[in-house]
Amino acid sequence: MIQTSIGIVMAFGIGVFCRWFDVPAPAPPKLVGALLVAAMTTGFLLTGQILGSG
Repeated sequence: MIQTSIGIVMAFGIGVFCRWFDVPAPAPPKLVGALLVAAMTTGFLLTGQILGSG
């Protein structure tokens, strides 16, 4: 749980940094690309839980 919380905080921090300093965000700018990243992250987390390593 703590790792997930740290990951979410870091993700928002990187997003804020990129927006504040006009650095291109390290994520796809389209909705489909963002959904792909979310789906991959969800799959990664769920697989970790199923295998007991998360």
